[in-house]
Amino acid sequence: MQVTSPYIWYFSPVTAWNFLSVHGQALLCIARDPDTRLRDIAECLGITERRTYDIVSDLTEAGYVVKEKEGRRNRYEIQGHLPMPDDLAQEQAIGEVLGLLTGRPGRSSIKGARRPAR
Repeated sequence: MQVTSPYIWYFSPVTAWNFLSVHGQALLCIARDPDTRLRDIAECLGITERRTYDIVSDLTEAGYVVKEKEGRRNRYEIQGHLPMPDDLAQEQAIGEVLGLLTGRPGRSSIKGARRPAR
């Protein structure tokens, strides 16, 4: 007789998960290339351009990204001085974390990567 535990989900191996949300991944794409197109971000993340537009709009409305029109294209600037939007990581500025993930702290597309002292 085979016994099935109600806690099998607890012991099952995780098959796939992401360390960063798609919003975090989009920020990382922008940090790597501030001239990137929505199409490029969508391809990098494996999502539609429409979903990418929504994500970048969310980031813009939240103040994490500033869009500047340059001709027919947009250039993005990350507001690196803002705190992480996660309750557990609010002591870190978003620019510091992106700098670690890109391997390029203080990159020019990340404005104010250091958080002001309190």
